[in-house]
Amino acid sequence: MSAESTEHAISAETSEEQDDALSAVQDSDAGSEDSEGKGTSASRLEEEGDVAADYLEELLDIADIDGDIDIEVRNGRTYISIVAEEEAAGLESLVGKDGEVLEALQELTRLAVLSATENRSRLVLDINGYRSERAGELQKIAEDAVASVKDSGETVALAPMSAYERKIVHDAVADLGLVSESEGEGADRHIVVSAD
Repeated sequence: MSAESTEHAISAETSEEQDDALSAVQDSDAGSEDSEGKGTSASRLEEEGDVAADYLEELLDIADIDGDIDIEVRNGRTYISIVAEEEAAGLESLVGKDGEVLEALQELTRLAVLSATENRSRLVLDINGYRSERAGELQKIAEDAVASVKDSGETVALAPMSAYERKIVHDAVADLGLVSESEGEGADRHIVVSAD
């Protein structure tokens, strides 16, 4: 691995950890702030959504893939969804195996927003409902881990997942009354669930 790619990997890992911490703080504060408060303003999030939608629209045109782009702002974050009325094979290719292409496309979209607005974005991209479906799977994974910890008293280590997915699992585990921590580095970062 070259020094440049090592530096990039370290930078990406640090950025992901910072996003984890920022997400936790901003998500916990979201209910107490109005759109003009300390959090990200609604107008900035709308601008971010417009820039992201323009970027994604160009990408879909270049790839000759049909899809409608929906923008939603909630809880201090912009959510972009690309959906198709009919089954579109092209959109499935933008999700990729285990959402890997979707994650990469989300990062490219965030970079496009950063380039246009000079503000870091925490936008979430979903394609054909992949993240919604995956959220249900993550809830089940969290429930199974909690049940296992309660039955055996032993900690349970889950498979590595993205920062966004870890956030969903951390929230689910907390709602079920147990504790979870992220461990590991980079692509091996995963959640460990325990009773305390």
